Amino acid sequence: MSKLPKLRFIPFRRTDLVHMCLAGEELNEQQQNDFSAGLKKVESYFQSEFHQLKQELKHAYSPLDPDADTRTIEEFRDEKAADRLAILFEQILDRANYERVSREEIELAFDRTSLFSLKLHVDLNEFEEALLFTRGASSRREEITQLFGLWRRQVEFVNYDRVVLYLRLKDSIDPESTLGGCQPGSTMIKLFQNVPGADVEMLFPNTRVGMRTWDKILIGVPALVSGGIVMTTKLGTTLLLLGSLVGFWLGTSSEPVELNKTTVLALLAGLGALGGYLWKQYSSFRSRKARFSQALTESLYFKLLDNNAGVIFRLLDEAEDSECNESLLAYYFLLAAGDSLSAVELDKTIERWFEQRWQSTLDFEVDDALKKLLRLGLAQRTDDKWVAITE
Repeated sequence: MSKLPKLRFIPFRRTDLVHMCLAGEELNEQQQNDFSAGLKKVESYFQSEFHQLKQELKHAYSPLDPDADTRTIEEFRDEKAADRLAILFEQILDRANYERVSREEIELAFDRTSLFSLKLHVDLNEFEEALLFTRGASSRREEITQLFGLWRRQVEFVNYDRVVLYLRLKDSIDPESTLGGCQPGSTMIKLFQNVPGADVEMLFPNTRVGMRTWDKILIGVPALVSGGIVMTTKLGTTLLLLGSLVGFWLGTSSEPVELNKTTVLALLAGLGALGGYLWKQYSSFRSRKARFSQALTESLYFKLLDNNAGVIFRLLDEAEDSECNESLLAYYFLLAAGDSLSAVELDKTIERWFEQRWQSTLDFEVDDALKKLLRLGLAQRTDDKWVAITE
């Protein structure tokens, strides 16, 4: 497994980060006051900015929301709402530190072996647009059992803390398809937690459960064996009788077959045995598929965090927190330095603080944080050095 990139996301609440910063003795009393004033300025700025973004996203998503309980006036419909929503939504996800998964990477994930012993099929061409975003990739190991629990093996896989699925449906949907119950032209947004990278197929609404090659063998081999037994023990007389009848009707045999009560009963008994055998095999297949579907449903029940508009509002909040967290950390460490720092020095200081003090390894986006401070008037740059500005 290739080495996973460092996490951009800061896995701490804003309130906790403030306490974490002030827990040390790096700032004197005046610097603590300056930090509190700067924090208020940061929070006020992003609160205003994200309030405006929220209104834009609500306006863009309203006519596309399958859960909306308000009516859309056709003459006022925004024809470019879907395109505008996708652009705005992707920007918010980036600011919340999510990574977009390319179409090629999604299809590669579809080809990996499922941890749930399922064979899942997803046709991405059934959607007008299908986007997948992840945050918090980690390497995990899990023990899976095979051969009715007789064989166990360790499987290493990539697990995502958060996964966002953005699906724009086509204007026309076949009512007989797996998407038949969905609203044509709508946009579905879903947020999941704790998703194995090899099982992203289970997140799609058009997932079809199939049988793996091994499952087909488990059903097929016993079916062939038992089928041979049925053919030789219960259908022998019936097959001979049918062969004689067909041969006589086709003219290949001159010996007529007498259809008396005994032969008719033998024929019906044989056909009944054959029908019962075929029904048993079909029921076995349906039962196994139902167990697979149940496992899929139970897994999704615990992984789904939010739907549609709820996802948008949740991600807006996460993006606002991320922007505030990055800004307050950069400002705090510029204040604590007591002197100017380069972007590289500030970046190393913050990442080392997280790793040594809080046992958390991450990739701090120092350039983005410094740009925010510059925009807010909380830092200034001279050549390649940065210094905090206080009021």
